[in-house]
Amino acid sequence: MTVLSEEQVLQIHEASMTILEDIGIRWLDEEALDLWAQAGAKVDRTQKHVWLDRGLVMELIANAPSSFTWRARNPRHNLHIGGNAVSFVAAAGMVNVNDLSRGRRVGTAADYAEILKLGQMCDLIHMGAMGGVGLHDVPVSQQHLQRELLAYTLTDKAIWTFIHGRTITTDVLNMIRLVFDGDITNGGPVIGGVVNVNSPLVYDGRMLGGLITMARAGQVVMVTPFVLAGAMSPVTMAAAAAQQNAEALAGVALTQLVRPGAPVLYGAFLTNADMKTGGPAFGSPEAALAIAMGAQMARFYRLPHRGNGAVTSSNIADAQAAYESVWTLWPAVLSHTNVLIHAAGWAEDGLTFSYEKFVIDVENLGMMRRFLQGVEVNTETLALDSIAEVGPGGHHFGTAHTLARFQTAHYAPLVTDHHNYGTWLAAGAPDTRQRAHSIWKQWLQDYEAPPLDAGTNEALQDYVARRSRELAASQLYEDA
Repeated sequence: MTVLSEEQVLQIHEASMTILEDIGIRWLDEEALDLWAQAGAKVDRTQKHVWLDRGLVMELIANAPSSFTWRARNPRHNLHIGGNAVSFVAAAGMVNVNDLSRGRRVGTAADYAEILKLGQMCDLIHMGAMGGVGLHDVPVSQQHLQRELLAYTLTDKAIWTFIHGRTITTDVLNMIRLVFDGDITNGGPVIGGVVNVNSPLVYDGRMLGGLITMARAGQVVMVTPFVLAGAMSPVTMAAAAAQQNAEALAGVALTQLVRPGAPVLYGAFLTNADMKTGGPAFGSPEAALAIAMGAQMARFYRLPHRGNGAVTSSNIADAQAAYESVWTLWPAVLSHTNVLIHAAGWAEDGLTFSYEKFVIDVENLGMMRRFLQGVEVNTETLALDSIAEVGPGGHHFGTAHTLARFQTAHYAPLVTDHHNYGTWLAAGAPDTRQRAHSIWKQWLQDYEAPPLDAGTNEALQDYVARRSRELAASQLYEDA
């Protein structure tokens, strides 16, 4: 899906180049300033401001791979990133969790473990649900260690994580090396993280520390401005897209300055601000246009694209959550987003992970997957013999053609109820949230941890114990 003409793409590109050359970006990290100065960019160290020549930016981003393999602990879960491939990732970064049994509450390590298990159980979630919720019952200096330990032991899918600063990101890399016997680059990267821009036009020190550390190790960086049109950019979507493009390209270029060929995604998280409340308007028509614009610009630069789907401002898994989520999922997939984060479980403007909405979103992902498979047309599927056998006025429920295919011919709903009113009433009249509630509880009951080598598990446990002691006794974490 495209929403911009070729001329409009070039107009946004030119506006972005003007932003980078004439307005510039603020980089709150000394090493980043050093790298840009060495590359010949104009640097004001007092203001930590850098003006980037378009020739330099375009030369750098040309080194970024258009596709790569993101390896998982279990090779069956390796992901191709780029082209027409799409990977669905559960919601992440939430403060709270919510479900019908236990209500809304601040997230804990136990909640985080459950979210990882749900992601492992669901084949429509392609990456481990890294950072699904904060571990608020764990000391701050140890949260990243416990988060990684849970992720590597409870799932064997591809992993993405938080890369905040150099200390945390170095721990992340040290632990993933234990899982992959030290080999984290041959055959493709094994871990990645999101670097957000402090829009407008600022990269902060913690984000830059993570970006530089990950890129230097040859791991995935998903550079993602988060822009609310009318708040963090001009109110018009064209201006917001141009600013987002400039911010994203600057970060992508820096990864290639650190390590040419480092895997990187052009990320986009643009929507409009609700001009009545000042909050984000997820699921708006403008957000849908923004999603498609971001993907189209990423394709223009031949970069893999990270986007979002199934995001909503609704506080519960209700009708608003459903239609806003669909209005972000459809444009993201149809515009060829490659890594689609927040595809299941997002609620309350991203403050809360909803267990019931996770299941409802997975239903939508399943229908989307079936839709993308298209229709097979051949002699067998046209079934003219069966049509002739039944003839006018009959039915096809009992034909040999139907009996051989009825279990696989159509999408089998997960949570959707197609029973009539009487049957539904006799079953207790469960609504969508109640049906979803039963499903996630069953998934947790059926969960089995994927096998992990005992020596690897012991090495991870030892690393976490040692680093927990070191960080608790030092100020390194505070300065990370």
